[in-house]
Amino acid sequence: MKLLFYRYGSICEPFILSALSELGTEVVELSAEVTDKQMKPSDVVQTVSRTLLDGNFDLVFSVNFFPVVSDVCNIFHIPYAGWTVDSPVMELYSKSVANKCNYLFLFDRCQYQEIAPLNPGHVFYLPLGSDPVFMQSVIQKGQKQAETYRADLSFVGSLYTEKCAYDKLKNPPEYLSGFLNGLMAAQQKIYGYYFIDDALPQQITDLFKEHMPGYYTPLDAPFLTDTAIVSQLYIGNKISALERVHLVRRLAACFPFTIYTGSDTSNIPGIRNRGLAKTLTEMPLIFHSSTINLNITSKPIRSGIPLRVWDILSCGGFVLTNYQAEIPEYFCPGEHIEVYENEDDLLDKCNYYLDHPSKAAEIAQNGLALVSGQHTYRHRMETLLLTVFEKKASERACI
Repeated sequence: MKLLFYRYGSICEPFILSALSELGTEVVELSAEVTDKQMKPSDVVQTVSRTLLDGNFDLVFSVNFFPVVSDVCNIFHIPYAGWTVDSPVMELYSKSVANKCNYLFLFDRCQYQEIAPLNPGHVFYLPLGSDPVFMQSVIQKGQKQAETYRADLSFVGSLYTEKCAYDKLKNPPEYLSGFLNGLMAAQQKIYGYYFIDDALPQQITDLFKEHMPGYYTPLDAPFLTDTAIVSQLYIGNKISALERVHLVRRLAACFPFTIYTGSDTSNIPGIRNRGLAKTLTEMPLIFHSSTINLNITSKPIRSGIPLRVWDILSCGGFVLTNYQAEIPEYFCPGEHIEVYENEDDLLDKCNYYLDHPSKAAEIAQNGLALVSGQHTYRHRMETLLLTVFEKKASERACI
């Protein structure tokens, strides 16, 4: 099989390429957008079209969804598969999502349930995965540096404070501020269910839009509502920022806490900020060398398991994460992973596992064994390719 991989620089891409190679797939990469983030749609059309004309391809693939790539594939009658690793992905609301060439795989079940009706039979649920072989090789090579990354409790990631579009809200009326503050405070107390979409009255959405300079208005997104924009793009990220800053502040007051982030932590006493971590060389050592690795899922990931959890597990790291609805489908809490259900539960479990590091290490090894046997990128790409070509064959048989 010959596959055209349209790349833009996702951290998952090297692992997916490795999995495709293991499966014996011939891959041609288009990588112009990795270095040129200002590529015009017309340039993408020309690049993809020229490549498809020069080769006999069975499938075009990308991480996330590119409407313009889908449109080109629709013209060429070549199947296009996109696998989301982020949420929200606003491009999923474009009219191109309905193209019959599409075979879209979404990692968050709430995302899937929302998008599947827009292209029946061409949207599928597929969780994220891991590459334990690569991660373990980095850890083996970095054994001499492992002590450098030793930590009781660590967190790798943004606090969202530097990239929160919600903070641009200008002169909101007291009614709007009060409603939104109350809504966000309530959501922070709820784990496993994101209710903002259902709780936003149209009046509040309209008022928010009126007071948000540069409000996000895509040119081609007939399936995208203002409720989804306000809920997922603005409020969801603001709640993530509020939650992360609050939890990090409280944890830093109670435990030795190391954070790897580019966010400003100067107003959080007691925290050790070591700056940004290199994804492919430092993060595996951090995850492997920390007694507890904290995951705080971004709120726009409404039910799915984020990539950070899979990465920690594939490093043989112990992960303590907020509860997500899909976690029990893949892991047994207390055996492969540990979850917290509220703020007090988080502190209690940090206390427990710092006092019982051998138990944390045992759970980490169980998690590594599970993902190595069932949840690698190779497993996911096998599922994706099989789904695409079985679906395509069944559609051809019906003609």
